[in-house]
Amino acid sequence: MSEALGTRRLMMFEQVIGYTFTKKEILRQALTHSSFANEKRLNKLANNERLEFLGDAVLELTTSEWLYETYQDKPEGDLTKQRASMVCEPTLALCAKDLDLGRFIYLGKGEDATGGRERDSILSDALEAVIGAIYIDGGFANAKEFISKHILADIEHKKLFYDSKTILQEIVQSEYKERLTYELLEEVGPDHNKKFTVLAKMDTLVLEQGSGRTKKAAEQEAAYRSILKLRKDQKS
Repeated sequence: MSEALGTRRLMMFEQVIGYTFTKKEILRQALTHSSFANEKRLNKLANNERLEFLGDAVLELTTSEWLYETYQDKPEGDLTKQRASMVCEPTLALCAKDLDLGRFIYLGKGEDATGGRERDSILSDALEAVIGAIYIDGGFANAKEFISKHILADIEHKKLFYDSKTILQEIVQSEYKERLTYELLEEVGPDHNKKFTVLAKMDTLVLEQGSGRTKKAAEQEAAYRSILKLRKDQKS
């Protein structure tokens, strides 16, 4: 990749997240996966793992403060459980997908070829690394603003993702008295890089589609999007 294309990628991502870095190299590091650093024979500390470590701590503090202020009647145990669901890998990966983060990550060719840009672990780690990079570049206030805008916003919806299949099943049984099923619409790609597309539906109503590297992940996303659809329909 040419330097010009690399710089353009960074600038495009800055537009997506609404934050402009003073030090572009810190953003580049946040987006650099270990597979890319190894492939390019970069310094062993040139990947995003150290920034991920820092971002994880900033995220936990910001989330803890938000929960403390938002749920003033909840005990410590409830807050701890809620925080765990908010900063877990699937939820962070969902936030990363909303930012199209996978498109901007520097990946090694092998990792890229096997679907790394859609892998939850890579996406969630990169998101935490971006938080760490903003903290280093612009301080805690800017990192907190990023977290508030891109992770804590609509968190009531996002945290549904973690247990969406169970929640959707309960909604369908209690409110609609119908049967919930998942239909496999598509299965593409080689065995090492499968992509499944699944449709959630009731007896009388087609819900939403989801996709993932496993059928379970596709069903989870379909369930999550179906919950949002049903809630939106109820409000309209």
